[in-house]
Amino acid sequence: MKKIISQNQHDIAFVVGNGINRYVNFDGSLSWEELLNKLWYKFAQKKFSSTPAGLAITEFYDLLDLFLSKSTAQSYPIKRELCTLLHGWEGLPHHKWIVDSISKLNAPLLTLNFDTSLLEDNNVQQYYFDSGRFTDFYPWNTYYAIKQMRSPIDGFGIWFINGFIKYHRSIRLGLSDYMGCVQRARQMIHNKDDRRLFSGKNFENWQGKNTYLHILFNKSLMIFGLALEENEVFLRWLLLERARYFREFPKRKKKGWYVTTIPEKEDRRYQGKKFFLESVGFNIIEVSSYDEIYKNSWV
Repeated sequence: MKKIISQNQHDIAFVVGNGINRYVNFDGSLSWEELLNKLWYKFAQKKFSSTPAGLAITEFYDLLDLFLSKSTAQSYPIKRELCTLLHGWEGLPHHKWIVDSISKLNAPLLTLNFDTSLLEDNNVQQYYFDSGRFTDFYPWNTYYAIKQMRSPIDGFGIWFINGFIKYHRSIRLGLSDYMGCVQRARQMIHNKDDRRLFSGKNFENWQGKNTYLHILFNKSLMIFGLALEENEVFLRWLLLERARYFREFPKRKKKGWYVTTIPEKEDRRYQGKKFFLESVGFNIIEVSSYDEIYKNSWV
């Protein structure tokens, strides 16, 4: 992992999931499944030890939302409560050394997490790109960095793919949320004014140029700390669109790496995930321990 980063340091961006928060156990550290179980108990008085078989986590959230009355749901109480639960999450030493290392590489860092652990003690502040109108529902043009940039791919910045706790309406938890993201992103990626699909993704003339989408299409990507299972509908769709774009314009193709620990048993789901990732242009990097992912590659 460290060798790949070194060899590609001038053309790389990182995508990180909740694994970075679960590397070191601390009070309040929960998986997304455990958080949803808490929310189900609070709003529906139903106890679950795990997501019921046959349901994706995204569907599990949408079903909880259906338990609320229409008027109650419109005030986003579930997402407000989630933000309250995540406000207690603090950055730990490994958060800082990973962010410091990525900052020194001057590389973008995209996260699917909602908490702000990556922002603490890293001397960053919030900036915006002008995209006509800012919306707290889809704050895709805002990022945290040491200094303002001219383009999302110009250097280090922390971007939140699925929303974050500063804007509770931005949190993307359910399948309906993800479908809304797909619809919004598709309007940018396949602009009706383009003469050809994907015609301008590496130029400054497309609707996504001031959002994190520009990074996904114009940087090599290293993904870590993310299970990237079937429920990650939005990100998986973006990776498919990225691969289609590179098929259309092979000279613009970028690299990709998915870093994970060596599984104890390669079941059919893991094999399917490997097949998906390899098909969209990612090399699977299997390491021996979580230390290799969250410590040894950065310090």
